[in-house]
Amino acid sequence: MATVKEKESAAPVPMYKKLHNAKLAIGKVHKNAQSHHSRYADLNAVLDACENILMENGLIIMQPIIDQMVYTKIIDVDTGEHVESMMKLPDLQNPQQLGSAISYYRRYTLTSILSLAATDDDGKAAAKATEEPKFPPALINLLATTL
Repeated sequence: MATVKEKESAAPVPMYKKLHNAKLAIGKVHKNAQSHHSRYADLNAVLDACENILMENGLIIMQPIIDQMVYTKIIDVDTGEHVESMMKLPDLQNPQQLGSAISYYRRYTLTSILSLAATDDDGKAAAKATEEPKFPPALINLLATTL
């Protein structure tokens, strides 16, 4: 009598391996917005850089607001495991200011939990990379006297 062989399933990929694989694929986030002082990557740029890659690795992002806290949770869809980062919202009465704070905190908790770096997308970074490194005179003198 023939028996049906049970389908062998691959061992589940641990959540931190999924995060590692996603992090390798994400790279740097491109700065796409301008503040009064500098360029930065807005929330949409951060989400664009990482959300699809996380989902391809079986991870989803949730950013609920619970008890005046903005949470960013990255959840493994296979196991329910998650990592999270959170920040307490300031006590604001103006809805526009509160909305801005929520967006700001969503962006910072997400970049923090994934250790994302931002880079200029307009060529300034490339131009700076080709400049000669500048060392303090004291370091140059120290090196010159010890070599």
